[in-house]
Amino acid sequence: MDFSTINWFAVVVATLASFALGALWYSLLFKNTWIREVGMSEEAMKQGANMAKIFGTCLVLTAVMAFGMAMLIQGHGAGMINWKEGMLHGLFIGVCFVAASTGINYLYQRKSFLLWAIDAGYQVAFLVLMGAILGAWH
Repeated sequence: MDFSTINWFAVVVATLASFALGALWYSLLFKNTWIREVGMSEEAMKQGANMAKIFGTCLVLTAVMAFGMAMLIQGHGAGMINWKEGMLHGLFIGVCFVAASTGINYLYQRKSFLLWAIDAGYQVAFLVLMGAILGAWH
C-alpha cells in the first residue's frame, strides 16, 4: 500500500473528532449510566487512575483506528469514496466487527446489555464519523 496517498490532515481531524465525541458520549450523554453499569463510583474511578496515561493512550489508539480506516478507504482509489461511502465503511466496520466483537467479550465477562449498548454505540458512532471525515477528504 502507498502511504503517500493518505490524507494525514484528515486522519488527524478524524482522530480528534472521534476523541471529542467520546468526551461528549461518556460525560454529558451517558456518564451516570455508564458508571453505574461498570459497577464503580465516580470517586473509585478517579482513585489510582493516571488520567494522562489513559487519555493519551486512548488518543493514540484512536489514531491507529483512523489510520486503518484511511488505509481501507484509500484502497478504493482516488475519487471512488465520498463522505457517504466513508460513513458506510464506518458503519459496517463498527457493527460487523467492533460491536460484534465487543458483544462476544461482554457475554463472557457477564457485562450488561446496557453497558454493551453504550460502549459499542460509541464505537459505531465514532467510526461512522471517522469514515465520513476520511471519505470526504479522500
